[in-house]
Amino acid sequence: MQRNLILLGAPGAGKGTQAQRLAARWGIPQISTGDMLREARRQGTELGKKAQAYMDGGQLVPDEVVIGLVEERLGRPDAKDGAIFDGFPRTTPQAEALDGLLARMGRDPVKVVAIEVPEAELTLRLGGRRSCPKDNAPYHVTFNPPKVSGKCDRCGGELILRPDDRPEAIKTRFVEYQAKTAPLTDYYGRRGTLRTVDGTGELESILERITVALEGAAHG
Repeated sequence: MQRNLILLGAPGAGKGTQAQRLAARWGIPQISTGDMLREARRQGTELGKKAQAYMDGGQLVPDEVVIGLVEERLGRPDAKDGAIFDGFPRTTPQAEALDGLLARMGRDPVKVVAIEVPEAELTLRLGGRRSCPKDNAPYHVTFNPPKVSGKCDRCGGELILRPDDRPEAIKTRFVEYQAKTAPLTDYYGRRGTLRTVDGTGELESILERITVALEGAAHG
């Protein structure tokens, strides 16, 4: 059985953290479009060159290029049993394109879990987030601190506060999420593939809620 999973939620809801945990538990890759774009640029692939041209011009990479990268990534052996999509899709057209891609590839449809967290808590979470620029490992100064303050547990690198987690950027991110990404809950809700979980509390408790929700989806 393939596991093709999307985690939805506002900035700070914990999508990336839970995606990493689920990927380790199930032995499937966590697919980040940002990581794919960076890798394609480094390798100089045809799609990477196209993406680079748009980014050099200060433009968003078109959906068709991103979908092409997703298709390439799903074709690798480690994704044969499924994948967890991190940061994609972000819009309804991207969701429609992903559905079409999975169907063309003969893969199982996605299951979708929306992680819900009150906005006041999201604001506190975002301000405390830190990440490793080398391996993208996520941390939080309160909820998920590294073993050594300011250092990545995996590589020992210096942790950073991302520019979009700074106070002046948080409000803008919420507005953009409501305008573009929140409609995805309607899209997947209409298709009966959406499950919703409470995203507050201990990380392990949230992980178990997601797992239970997915088991219900598998039998629903």
